[in-house]
Amino acid sequence: MLALVRDPDGSVTAVGGTGKSPIAMTEASGDGANSITVPGLADAWETIARRWGAMPLSQCLAPAIRIARAGMVATPALVRAVAAQRHRLLAGGAQDWIVLNARERATIVQPALARLLERIGTEGAQAFYRGEAARAVETAIARLGGTLTREDLATHETLVSAPVTSALGEWTLHVQPAPTQGILLAMALRARQPFGALSADRTDHIGIELAEAAFAHRSDCANGQDLLARALAIDPDRASRRGGPRAYLHTAGVCTSDASGLTLSSLVSVFDDFGSGVFVPDLGITLNNRAGGFTNGANAAAPGKRPVHTLAPMMLGGPEGAIAMATPGADGQVQTLLQVVGRIIHGEETLDAAIAAPRWRSEGGRILIERDHPAIADLAARGHDLEPLAPGEMRFGAVVAAGHAQGGPFAVSDWRRECWSGVA
Repeated sequence: MLALVRDPDGSVTAVGGTGKSPIAMTEASGDGANSITVPGLADAWETIARRWGAMPLSQCLAPAIRIARAGMVATPALVRAVAAQRHRLLAGGAQDWIVLNARERATIVQPALARLLERIGTEGAQAFYRGEAARAVETAIARLGGTLTREDLATHETLVSAPVTSALGEWTLHVQPAPTQGILLAMALRARQPFGALSADRTDHIGIELAEAAFAHRSDCANGQDLLARALAIDPDRASRRGGPRAYLHTAGVCTSDASGLTLSSLVSVFDDFGSGVFVPDLGITLNNRAGGFTNGANAAAPGKRPVHTLAPMMLGGPEGAIAMATPGADGQVQTLLQVVGRIIHGEETLDAAIAAPRWRSEGGRILIERDHPAIADLAARGHDLEPLAPGEMRFGAVVAAGHAQGGPFAVSDWRRECWSGVA
């Protein structure tokens, strides 16, 4: 879990709930028992609740516990995902998991998960990182040849620090510090500033070129703030076709704000569908495959190291107040936010209009683009290799946003995918 929290006084704090690779790691893979880093979610929950929460952690987790115990409905999307990943889940020890054989609209009851959440709520995060839960995680991983142990879990800590902050005219952007891809968003938006207001036929071309130029620095994200000094060289008229962003996705975002102005942007993910596929029967959970985020150079795999993280929550401060934004989409996160923020800052569009507008995504060397995008003809003429897709296709992200302005708190959500917003 990664989050940015803005206090009512305007100060912003980054909460880094990511985990390290095992100290005894000898190899890192993108799947299975050697793809797992220490899960950071439980301690991030406790860190945020302790410092900013108005309710005890047990009360915060009560709705999730209730759903796990009483049951949730198996949606068609969940059943399809299970079918597609069945072989991985069986390999990961999930043969007796109720989710594995659930039919559409069936009720899924998860008592082991309910017990785990109850213990975390009453005993704190250490109920996960030590004792019975830690032994269960170690056993599940060791059975499949992985090296993460109870010692790795027991020494985990959430990183709480200042964010990377960039001035963008009247606006201020806050993103997560190293080692996350949020810095790539800051690089691209800073490089966008000198172009100022652009005609509609150039806006998206410049955005694509800046996104791909920023992703050339992905493996250097551990350098954090220092990357902002690097120039992004692009051709303002023609497509470079340098590519760079990858094709995976799967994330959930939550943004919220209260009457005092306390505002949060957060993202949580186990990376791929069901993460590593490794199932912990005593806890009712699958474990992440975040070690699949290691690449090369400064981001090469090593024991006790955090890989560059795709999660990129952001906070935007401006003349009217604060906006927290997050979106799923792995490498698409930076690209989606680049387009939305660019429309707000340079196109002077409202937040809801910027989120609703047609989008593109650079992926695997091609430019995916919603078929109703008005710049399709111009981008093709500039040499971009386009793949038009149905509007709302999941790879174009699903932005959630919340914030605080003079009129009080507000929330906005994307029409794409399953997103909800409301004001209580």
